[in-house]
Amino acid sequence: MIIYHGSDIPVIKPKILSTNRFLDFGEGFYTTSSYEQARRWSQRIADVRKSKNSIISFYDFDIDKAKKDLQTIQFDEPSAEWLNFVVLCRNGKETDFKYDIAIGPVANDNVYETIRLFETGIYTKDEAIIRLKIEKIYNQILFHTEEALKYCIYTKHENADKGSNE
Repeated sequence: MIIYHGSDIPVIKPKILSTNRFLDFGEGFYTTSSYEQARRWSQRIADVRKSKNSIISFYDFDIDKAKKDLQTIQFDEPSAEWLNFVVLCRNGKETDFKYDIAIGPVANDNVYETIRLFETGIYTKDEAIIRLKIEKIYNQILFHTEEALKYCIYTKHENADKGSNE
């Protein structure tokens, strides 16, 4: 399958980078199977970094081989298990499941508001899941370990506004 990563630079050799904030599936290299989502990520990063570049990198990913060879966790839709996992990761806590790759939903900023309201006790778990299911959901594929990155094979990149560069 083809997956994408949005940034303000081409990412030819993906790396596991530490960040100063906690993300949905923890630390690692984030990709998506949605070109549109990667385009939005690239534009957001370009805006934050005040860069003129908005780049989408393309990768081949043999998901079946990765699932066979590595510890993979996958959530097909927002669920109680997914919500618990995201809350743990976003709070910087260890999960019970040791994983190389995590696959599952990500959505627009309204999702983060719903998660925040769940974390503070305003929404119950069931209320949060119902609200999450009505949002436009995209997916994310996180490569959490160096071993997992071997399954993320760079093929090309392009300017999000102008087209392909080999």
